[in-house]
Amino acid sequence: MTDVDVCIIGGGPAGMVAGLLFARAGLKTTVLEKHKDFLRDFRGDTVHPSTLRVFSELGLLDELLRRPHQKVERLGARIAGRDMQIVDLTHLNVPAPYIALMPQWDFLDFVADAARRYPTFDLRQSCEGAELIEEGGRVIGVRTADGQEIRARLTIAADGRDSRHRDGLPAIQIGAPMDVFWFRIPKVAQPENDTMGVFDTGILFVLIDRGDYYQCAFVFPKGGAEKIRAEGLDAFRDRVRAIGPETATVDQGVTRWDDVKLLTVTVDRLQKWDRPGLLVIGDAAHAMSPIGGVGINLAVQDAVAAANILAAPMAAGDDPDPLLHKVHDRRIRAVKLTQGMQKMVQDTIIAPLLSNSEPLDAPPLAAKMLDRIPLLRRIPARLIGMGFRPEHVRSPEAKA
Repeated sequence: MTDVDVCIIGGGPAGMVAGLLFARAGLKTTVLEKHKDFLRDFRGDTVHPSTLRVFSELGLLDELLRRPHQKVERLGARIAGRDMQIVDLTHLNVPAPYIALMPQWDFLDFVADAARRYPTFDLRQSCEGAELIEEGGRVIGVRTADGQEIRARLTIAADGRDSRHRDGLPAIQIGAPMDVFWFRIPKVAQPENDTMGVFDTGILFVLIDRGDYYQCAFVFPKGGAEKIRAEGLDAFRDRVRAIGPETATVDQGVTRWDDVKLLTVTVDRLQKWDRPGLLVIGDAAHAMSPIGGVGINLAVQDAVAAANILAAPMAAGDDPDPLLHKVHDRRIRAVKLTQGMQKMVQDTIIAPLLSNSEPLDAPPLAAKMLDRIPLLRRIPARLIGMGFRPEHVRSPEAKA
């Protein structure tokens, strides 16, 4: 007996948006989230114009933007000691031509509230999808960590890059030359957002302006975390303080190593996203580099594509299995192109910069051109803000 139409493992951006869209189509949808709430720090907080357009098409954008956020319309960088303008999002032809820096717990809480308006939606928190239930070679549901069994016509694994539910699906490992320490340092709130990157000899540092604090990304060569920790906390704070005047308050933000969170960067993608009864989306299908902050937004696009392809046929009673491959086929080109761009940046900018001991005398020509010619800043704005093949909402809304 089928309990639900769709059971989604994972209450991150992909899982929650998929839950909203499938429930909106009238399908009985359950989302399993292993944590009791969404309050986990140092997660991606960049909601890009492509995602904001999705919520505009759902009639939810104004309501979403009433949640706490900061607008990033332009992105700059300090390269070889020179402040430069690199990205201008204001010319994108979308309802919200900017990046909304929104704590992910606020974003996910909003999506959950929107989904609960549909009687077919059920979010179960403190409920981990521990094991797939299979019968006759087909996934027919999920067994939770506390022993519940949820039978479903379709199970979606959207539980991140460490998902064990994608085991057995072939993957391509792309890799990354860096890992990241994430931490906060306090600042004085300013009217203009000052999100920026700092690039210099042996230095790659990102400051995300969150109003009264910077969320900082200290990028270092892959596997170097223990070496940095062994040098001591004071030495680490000295390295951060040397970044520039923005990091002068590091002693207030980093008082112990527990204030510094390690992000081990993984870049990979599944070659196949489905098997009978199961679809894998988001980071579980393709772990992205933090370059460009695009991970959330690709995950949301996957969810939109899955609902576009599957929701209406499932609402009509059709078997979803013959359609599952179409989600991969629709999204894989965007994933490959995005990861290809990220790998190019990793290989040509990040790896040489982190390993270089020679002084960086001047910014590269490409950065100089972007700084000097405002029109050119629209190119990286399009790539970062909209990505490749952004989706429109085409899944139905069931009549009340």
